[in-house]
Amino acid sequence: MEQHEKTKQDILKAFQFRHATKEFDPDKKISDHDFQFILETGRLSPSSIGLEPWKFVVIQNKQFREELRKVTWGAQGQLPTASHYVVILARTMKDVKYDSDYIKRQMLEVKKFPEHLMDNIVERYKTFQESDLHLLDSERTIFDWSVKQTYIALGNMMTAAAQIGIDSCPVEGFDYHAVHEIFEKKGLLEDGHLDVAVMVAFGYRAKEPRPKTRKDINDIVQWIE
Repeated sequence: MEQHEKTKQDILKAFQFRHATKEFDPDKKISDHDFQFILETGRLSPSSIGLEPWKFVVIQNKQFREELRKVTWGAQGQLPTASHYVVILARTMKDVKYDSDYIKRQMLEVKKFPEHLMDNIVERYKTFQESDLHLLDSERTIFDWSVKQTYIALGNMMTAAAQIGIDSCPVEGFDYHAVHEIFEKKGLLEDGHLDVAVMVAFGYRAKEPRPKTRKDINDIVQWIE
């Protein structure tokens, strides 16, 4: 039990440590080994029906970062100073619609489902997307569902980083159309199979943040018994 309690306290300390770092120490770099660990926690993250509808683009090129900085108002301090900067892409309707080739490959080649089950799987996902969640109401609706999955990976990566003393900052403050155009011109969207979901910067804080504040647990939890 002692180890169990220590593990819980270590996890909570990581959550207390983590904050949205606005500026990093540009002279401190994350080791390759540590950053591969962070990426691995993203790769191992859960996703709805196990689609893994993400791609992690790690942007270390200074010119590329400067191009992004011009249209990313939420990362003016992070893009020039972060050790590692990641743009997470999400798969579009071309890949995450129930009858896509991507889903078929994911189920057969990655999840190793028997091929004779595919008809039932497709029918189940069709109902899930069409009737249960109305994901096929528009291309944006299903893309937003895909983006939701990337946020699970995003949260896990930031928490894992905090557990080994690495800072991070999620970034939504960008001109979506401008960033989309940059990535499209660079051939990073796989002919419309991917699009921009969210960004995240990693590194080591340049200065200590103000104390963390949150609502009281009783204000956000309701028990139904």
